[in-house]
Amino acid sequence: MIVMKFGGTSVESREAMQRAAAIVRARIERRPLVVVSAMGKTTNKLLAIAAAAVRGERESALSQLEDLRAFHLRESIGVENEIEAHFTELGELVRGLAVMGEMTPRAVDAVSSFGERISSLIAAEMFRRCGLNAAHIDSRDFIVTDARHTQAAPLFDETNRRLAAIAKMTGVVVMGGFIGSTRDGVTTTLGRGGSDYTAAIAGAGVGAEEIQIWTDVDGMLTADPAILPGGYRVKTCSFAEAAELAYFGAKVLHPATVLPAIEKNIPVRILNSRRPESEGTLIVAEAPACSSAIRSIACKRNITLVNIVSTRMLMAHGFLHRIFEVFDRFETPVDMLATSEVSVSVTIDNTRSLDPIRAELEKFAQVSVEQDQALVCMVGDHIRTSPGVAARVFGAIRQINVRMISQGASLLNISFVVAARDLAHAVESLHKEFFTDPDPTAFE
Repeated sequence: MIVMKFGGTSVESREAMQRAAAIVRARIERRPLVVVSAMGKTTNKLLAIAAAAVRGERESALSQLEDLRAFHLRESIGVENEIEAHFTELGELVRGLAVMGEMTPRAVDAVSSFGERISSLIAAEMFRRCGLNAAHIDSRDFIVTDARHTQAAPLFDETNRRLAAIAKMTGVVVMGGFIGSTRDGVTTTLGRGGSDYTAAIAGAGVGAEEIQIWTDVDGMLTADPAILPGGYRVKTCSFAEAAELAYFGAKVLHPATVLPAIEKNIPVRILNSRRPESEGTLIVAEAPACSSAIRSIACKRNITLVNIVSTRMLMAHGFLHRIFEVFDRFETPVDMLATSEVSVSVTIDNTRSLDPIRAELEKFAQVSVEQDQALVCMVGDHIRTSPGVAARVFGAIRQINVRMISQGASLLNISFVVAARDLAHAVESLHKEFFTDPDPTAFE
């Protein structure tokens, strides 16, 4: 059995779903379990509708909702009544938000869940009309989570027990990604990009031989194509490399996706639904050795650098504890860290709570903030054991001012921060240094 997850661009229209059906049919002997995302940008539109309702813009919200309803009806066939029922329920939710004027995390989950609930219905019917024996299931009946809305964590024992029943079903089973429910049946979501996570959870639960992530690129590339077009396809990489790349900005994979796959040692393959003949990128426990110490260059834009200095803390214990207690209290993750006796620099990509964080830190330290920064991360299993890699990295970008450097916290990356305006130049220079003559066994 395999799990095939199709992202939003792979199910964005009737035509896209027909392509997905053809891809599934070609692998029918492997007993596919299909996980689908919401169609196109539906989740963003749902959240925008909810936000408008909360602001008191009731008519605008309902007008946008009608546009979204018309889109789903236009791109579907055979499930019009089910779609109408879902949008009736959604309309009631939106009207309730307009009255309450408040958007709770539970309400966010309730609204945003409709994208996958509807797309999975449409996909299952489209598959049937393309000649497949397809059955639709509601993910909320199988993915059981805690009650931490918008970032729910699966309760694996219960979830795996329920998922085991899918392995006994015949035909192609279709379910929505991203969504689950508590033991009490309250709808939850796994966080943005959570459809990848759903695929991995489902793969682990049914004992899949492979998890396939179908998207709109040929797999992982040696550089972000939005920054540097013309990078090479990475044929194989390790789970550890994939997790690092995903965390540091490679958008083809959700960072949490690999975790259930690692535990069950299930290979994950990234594939292109518009070019199904491409072999994609295979992610395994341990990738074959290659001549390059660097597997790929990842990057994050919209990074903020926070510098914290306190001479009063010289020779005192508890400085780091006080700093990270503040970030923890405001639920703001830190990407990178550099520290000395009395100063600490950290990077964050979520600035929602930056002002109160700064106010708390200034109670015991001087704080400066640098915005419009970018984080560049060189990832490879053999960075630590390959002499001269750091020299080559910083030699390639010697004309660029580097604001912060991190190596050693991870065995497989070298990370640094530059001004956002220097990002493209940095990536281009690094790619030229490490991928001018790529190893054909590892890259294409």
